[in-house]
Amino acid sequence: MAPGSDSLLVVRTSVAQGRRGGLAAALGILTGCMGWGIATAVGLTALLLASHPVYDTLRVCGAAYLVLLGATALRRSGKPADPGPAKRTALPADRCAAFRAGLGTNLLNPKAGVFYMSLIPQFVPRDAPTFSATLLFTAIDVIELAAWYWLLTRAASALSERVVRPAFRRRLEQITGVAFLGFAANLLTDRS
Repeated sequence: MAPGSDSLLVVRTSVAQGRRGGLAAALGILTGCMGWGIATAVGLTALLLASHPVYDTLRVCGAAYLVLLGATALRRSGKPADPGPAKRTALPADRCAAFRAGLGTNLLNPKAGVFYMSLIPQFVPRDAPTFSATLLFTAIDVIELAAWYWLLTRAASALSERVVRPAFRRRLEQITGVAFLGFAANLLTDRS
């Protein structure tokens, strides 16, 4: 639940598209977490630590995706702001894009895979079946994250309904754009 690119994406999407858009981004992130949990259960995440080329490829792809998100946010900050929450509706296509963005930020982050691979196996009892226990712990993590993203989405969308000034929305796009670029730089310089 530490603030990172996933939480930032949920906040930005909740402000820009409302609660449904934020929840769609969160659902994409949670789907990515389930993917990492399944990959851990079958042993695929071990490739991230065993193979530097695999880790580096995923790391560079993830950084490129964050650069794309950052550049898009900065480009949006120069456009006129939307008419505000009263006239704003999150269309299904917008929610699909939010879902894809959430899924992409999570699955293209090798640190998420390393997190699942290094943390979850520590809690699996020796006599428990590894596959099912790993999936159980992944489900617990996803449920906790779902509660966090639900709260975050509600708070961010409530804030956006109160702050309708175009300058606020432009500044938010600028801040999130720079933050995504910072997360990309951090991912590129990571040598885990």
